Amino acid sequence: MGKTNKTLKCIWLTGLSGSGKTTLAKELKKKLDKENITTVVLDGDILRNGLNKDLGYTEEARKENVRRAAEIAKIILNSGVMVISAFMSPTKEIRNMLRDILGDYYFEVFVDTSLEMCIQRDVKGLYKKALKGEIKNVSGIDAPFEIPVSPNVVVSTESTSAEIGAKMILDQIICK
Repeated sequence: MGKTNKTLKCIWLTGLSGSGKTTLAKELKKKLDKENITTVVLDGDILRNGLNKDLGYTEEARKENVRRAAEIAKIILNSGVMVISAFMSPTKEIRNMLRDILGDYYFEVFVDTSLEMCIQRDVKGLYKKALKGEIKNVSGIDAPFEIPVSPNVVVSTESTSAEIGAKMILDQIICK
């Protein structure tokens, strides 16, 4: 991918299921739209219902899910459009792969929400099923979620609204 436009980024939101990645992505898109920055949102749940519906939840399938999303993001970035990606991306290995694929465009945002809060929210009912043993490979329960070591931005959705979190991210994108 040629020379990097300093503002053009793939803002990669990583965090547990129920942490608020999708809500934050939508709010950030609204703010970027107001700045006249063309943006596309790639959401893990949406891709898993279409392009990636052939993938399960094993470690290898999770890597492939994210790899495909990163390749799509790269195509979009090459056309000069900002990308916001909301994917759990649970391991350091997966996030390193994203850095390799996206290079200087990769901008990591850790949506920091405790497992307890995600279990309370449990929008999709994943944690309830995992805790009953009905499903396996749920990050934070019986599959790993490794906290990012040096994300560009950390947004705690337990103490920060989506609007303020989106502003925190936007401030970093516009300044850099």
